Amino acid sequence: MGTYTTLIIDDERLAREEVRRALAGYPEFEIVGEANNVDKAMELIEACQPDIIFLDIHMPGKSGFDLLEELTTVPEVVFTTAYDQYAVQAFEVNALDYLVKPLREERFAKTMEKVKLGLQKRDEEKEKPLDIHQKIFIKDGEKVFFVPLTEVRLIESMENYARLYFRKEKAMIKRSLNQLEEKLDAAVFFRANRSQIINTEYIKEIHPYFNNKLQMTLITGETVEVSSRQSVKFKKRNSL
Repeated sequence: MGTYTTLIIDDERLAREEVRRALAGYPEFEIVGEANNVDKAMELIEACQPDIIFLDIHMPGKSGFDLLEELTTVPEVVFTTAYDQYAVQAFEVNALDYLVKPLREERFAKTMEKVKLGLQKRDEEKEKPLDIHQKIFIKDGEKVFFVPLTEVRLIESMENYARLYFRKEKAMIKRSLNQLEEKLDAAVFFRANRSQIINTEYIKEIHPYFNNKLQMTLITGETVEVSSRQSVKFKKRNSL
């Protein structure tokens, strides 16, 4: 097992110190920063690209759930909160675990076992991107497709599923957008925003949009709004 970069996000200093002390017994988890609000957390996540975040829910201005909504690529998450009523919502966003403060040593140890297993599974699933000319097998209910990856023009997040658009068809698969992004060739497929990946070969038009965003129209007519952060990335990636 290697080292996993870790961020602690909580508006209360004592709560952040509590998580830091609990993590002291797990040297493979390297704490690379702390944030006391969502805006600072966004900056740190963009800069550090952590493997995992320990995230409070109730913070001034924006909540922990708001943070996850704004992120394009979401790290693994353990929620740490004084409230127990958000557990179902936490697992709906694929959190590895949900801890109620104050932290208990025995409960934290069980959490860290889940975290290690979750991160190991993520590492094992990482592989070389699929060749753009490869055909992919898709089974959606009773329908089965064997489609060249070049024909997939748009992928949309549908909670724990992803909807793939190809030819005149669309199909659902049980994969998150993060998982698919890791398997797709970044030279062709671009993460436009939190919920959509586009095949850049299908871009017909690009227009400036408000708040420095871009709006892209595909040759098949779909319109995709690119987030501000991803618009900057797209411009840099495709400029001389």
